[in-house]
Amino acid sequence: MAMIEINNLTKDYGKGRGIFDINLSVEKGEVFGFAGINGAGKTTTIRNLMGFIKPDSGSATIDGLDATKKSAQIKQKVAYVPGEINFPGNNSGEVFLKRQIEMLGHGSWERCQEICDKLQLDATANIKSMSKGMKQKTALAAAFAADSDILIMDEPTTGLDPLMRDTFIKLVEEQKALGKTIFMSSHIFKEMEETCDRVAMIKDGKIISRIDMNKIRYNPDKLFMIAFQDNESFQHFTSLSYDLAEVKADKNQVTVKVNDQKINELMNDLQHYPVKFFKEIKQTFEDYFNQTFKEEA
Repeated sequence: MAMIEINNLTKDYGKGRGIFDINLSVEKGEVFGFAGINGAGKTTTIRNLMGFIKPDSGSATIDGLDATKKSAQIKQKVAYVPGEINFPGNNSGEVFLKRQIEMLGHGSWERCQEICDKLQLDATANIKSMSKGMKQKTALAAAFAADSDILIMDEPTTGLDPLMRDTFIKLVEEQKALGKTIFMSSHIFKEMEETCDRVAMIKDGKIISRIDMNKIRYNPDKLFMIAFQDNESFQHFTSLSYDLAEVKADKNQVTVKVNDQKINELMNDLQHYPVKFFKEIKQTFEDYFNQTFKEEA
């Protein structure tokens, strides 16, 4: 069952800015990533989902509720981390977090304290004096402590150091294990690769690609870099019927693309040549992202 449904969503700000005919569906219990460069339309899409802005055309629903007409009800169901953190009032983080739990009517302060400890957040600090990283941690603590069935997060690890990003990944994995539905935009490839089931990429307000992340994690097409001891061996090997992704004749080096089913064949062929080195080049979501944007450009 789709928990988040976006159909032909358009918000045109003029001069090519905005989002145009966005179509996305996020299933219950899925972690769905939304990737793109700054200004691509990620935040505009999320603000439409939360009912902060109205689309020019199209629609978006969360758990069957219209994002524009039922935004108040949606805000009770969704734990939300905005792209720009701006807390109201002049209270401590603790006061803010307790108030959030009280307003939502679900979640617990005990759970919130656990998350603050994991994020190394001193919630007794005054919100106005918090650094950007502390404010980000406070917003994350509020979201993860809410025990909402749906989490929507816009660049949730902005301002966090690499260790805290690893903690964030573990928190997402915990929520996923509980069956929560998560929709998040990010420019951090690692957190998307490690947590997301699927990712959509947006460019200039339009979806340009969708990818099942298992195809990245368990790609049957492998890349191997091979360097030969001499040019004669290099020349002979490159004359074979392999898919050559890259050739460096001056270094007697070649990168081949080989399906899992043909790896044994490659190993058998290499026995006949003096090989200097042989290693697999692990393909990542960052590679896929860069290649997709390169092809689009």
